[in-house]
Formats: sequence, C-alpha cells, structure tokens
Amino acid sequence: MQQHGANRIFAKKLAPNDNSKNQVYLGDDFSALNIIPHGEIYIDNQRRAGSKQDRPKAPVTFSWIDADGKYPAPGANLILYPDYPEVRLSGFLQGCRRAPSELMNRRLEGRVMFFGVTHDGQVLGYVVADGDPVGNEVKAGQFEALGVFLELPISRVGSPRSILLGALRRIFEMGWIASQKLDRDGTKRPYAARNGGGYTLEAELGITPNGYSEPDFMGWEVKQFGVRNFDRYTPMSPVTLMTPEPTGGLYRSLGLEAFLRRYGYADKAGRLGRTNFGGVYRCGAQHHDLTGLRMTIDGFDARSGKIENLEAGISLLDRDGEVAAAWSFKGLMDHWNRKHAQAAYVPSLCQRSPLAYRYASLIGLCEGTDFMLFLKAFVGGTVYYDPAMKLVENDQGSDTKRRSQFRVQHAQLPRLYRSSGLVDVNTSVTSFDERRGYRGGA
Repeated sequence: MQQHGANRIFAKKLAPNDNSKNQVYLGDDFSALNIIPHGEIYIDNQRRAGSKQDRPKAPVTFSWIDADGKYPAPGANLILYPDYPEVRLSGFLQGCRRAPSELMNRRLEGRVMFFGVTHDGQVLGYVVADGDPVGNEVKAGQFEALGVFLELPISRVGSPRSILLGALRRIFEMGWIASQKLDRDGTKRPYAARNGGGYTLEAELGITPNGYSEPDFMGWEVKQFGVRNFDRYTPMSPVTLMTPEPTGGLYRSLGLEAFLRRYGYADKAGRLGRTNFGGVYRCGAQHHDLTGLRMTIDGFDARSGKIENLEAGISLLDRDGEVAAAWSFKGLMDHWNRKHAQAAYVPSLCQRSPLAYRYASLIGLCEGTDFMLFLKAFVGGTVYYDPAMKLVENDQGSDTKRRSQFRVQHAQLPRLYRSSGLVDVNTSVTSFDERRGYRGGA
C-alpha cells in the first residue's frame, strides 16, 4: 500500500454481512466520513427496489490492490443512512476487472479488510480470508481504534499519535522560534505578519500550504492558539472550526457586495467608505441589532440527534423571513468531515521583537468526532456563527472581504469530540487539569 502512495492504513474485521449485497458497514454514526476520503455528497434519486427513500451518497476513488498491481473500482461510494445513522461502503466490485469477488460477494467469517489512504484522497483496498497470517496479526495485535477501524502503524517509530507527540516535543524543546512560513517547495521563509503562530508551527512540522482540505499531519489536524502565559491556558480568541461559504440565500444569488449593502452596517470605528458585517449568531437567538438577521436550523431533530432532511440546513433569516444566507447539511458535512477526526491544539507565546513563537509542552488532544456532535453543539449555542466581512469603497471603486466563520470557545471543544484531554509531550502523560482546560471525555 505504501508503494501505491498510502500514508495511512486501516484495518476492519469483517462480519459475514460485510459483503457486496449488504454493503460493508462502517459504523453507527458519520465518523467514517472523517476517515475515508470522498467526493461531494449528493442525493441519489435512482431508488433500488424496496428502498424507502432517496439515499445520500458520496463517491470514493477506490482501487483494489494485490501483488501484481492496482485495479480501480469506479462504482465505489459511501452510502449515508441519516435515519439510523450509519455509513456503508457500496459498489466496490462494480467495474473492477480484478476484484476479490470470491471473498466479498459471500457471507464469510473471519475476513479482514485493509484500507490505504493516500495524500491525494485515493482509497486502496485489500482483503484476506480467515486464517491468513496478515489477518491473524491484526486480530492478535493492539492497535489504535478509530470507530470500526484499527489504524496500523506504517513506521517503525510508532503510531501517528506517538509520532505527532514526538514532533511536538522537539518543537517545545527548541524554545523561541523565529516567525516563518513554509513555501510549497519546502523552503522556510521569514514571515513578518502577526498571524505567524500557526505558520511557524506548521513549518516545523513540515506542513506545506496546499490545496487539499485534508488533515495536516498523519491524520491529525494541528491548531495553534495564542495564550498570555503557560501557567494558565487562557486563549486570546475562540477556535475557528471551519469557514464554509454559504450555499444558498441572497448571499449566493445576489453576491457578497449586494448582501453587504443590504445587511451590513457602517464601520463602528468611523472609517469612511467601509461597511461591515459581523456579530455573533447563535441558533434560536433573537435578530441581531445591527444586521437584523437571526440564525435558524431546519431538518435536524435535536432530541433524536438525527438529520431528517439532508438537503435542509442552517439559515440566516431577516425580519421578513427571507433567507439572507444558508448552508446545506451536505456542504457543512463535507467541510467538517475533512479535518476533524483527530485534532491537536497547541498553545503558543508570541515575542514581538524579534517576532518569534514558543510552543507549550501541554497540548490538547481531541479524538473521535461526528457531524452530529457539531449539529448538537450548534443547536445548543455552543458553536456559533461569527462572520468577519467588509465592503470598502473609495475613488478607485469597491472591494470586498469574505470570511464566514463557525467558532467555539476553547473550553467547549470537548463537546465536539468523544475523547479529549491534555497531554504533556515531555512525558506523554494525560492530564485532566480543570484549571487549564480539558477534563477528559466529551
């Protein structure tokens, strides 16, 4: 799998029902979407006989491999069942000229299936029968569990988690690090702007800016946040979870400038020619005083924790009930699923002259998320919309800045994960120091 580009490898012990007829079960929530790279979620209107409803699907660039090569399976996709909820892998034999049909189209005990994930979002498959030495090694081993998957180490150094902790320990031991940013060619360059804390950390981790929306470091999203001291981790700003553009409403149909002219307000600092759109918008709150908009959600049952209509979503409504901006569940899920399965939150100090950053040894690790946890936190007001948009007009014309942010206070991060805690990279000891933040389980 590494020869074909895999940088993460997972195993799943298959049940007899995991076959081409019944599909391969990937868990009783949507967490598999954070692990298996996939394309845009869509609604398949071609119902199978006996199907009660149109099914949300997401294409997967999937190939089977063996000792002789790699064989694409163009029909592979993930099927979402929001009413359960659960996710299954389907179509993995269709159109593949050398698929392991004898193992995957029957009800068989004891099989093990392997999934290799490449940096560019391909998925590689390999399956072994009961009694195969490779399968036996998986069954007898102790590996990190991610939902129904076991993550297998691809390095003798250890698991992705231990490699990440080792890298963060090295960065902690470096002390003050001059502000820098990694170019696409891997060269470290000085960086003078004051938002260099994240770039400097990424440069030391070898994370280059790229067009992929995938996790930063071996499956881990790494986020830096500024603090005033390392004795008491008081973040200086909330955590920005994601920045998806609206997919509906007047924002989409008329454009950002028209949206800002209609719902924006004059700059509070008195800067001429500037119109702003900001504020905090929590689900169910009253209309915002400055913009006249309020945040709502439709198609999600908070009590059961299930999505009833995947094509519905989150909306900003004006006082007349018109949709000013909207985000579909499908679009939000695509954003959330890309990076949030495992996240490390690293505190930093900033030194202004010369501009440099220092990173703490005690970091927050959050593991095991699901889009449903995001929606529950949004309905409860824990996650909120906090935009930062503006329209600037002068003699040369007009210019706009777009920034749609869904944010959360740092102390509330555990609500979005099934497991969370503080880990000292010097000792790898997990701590649940209430004074400094995380207390453990979500």
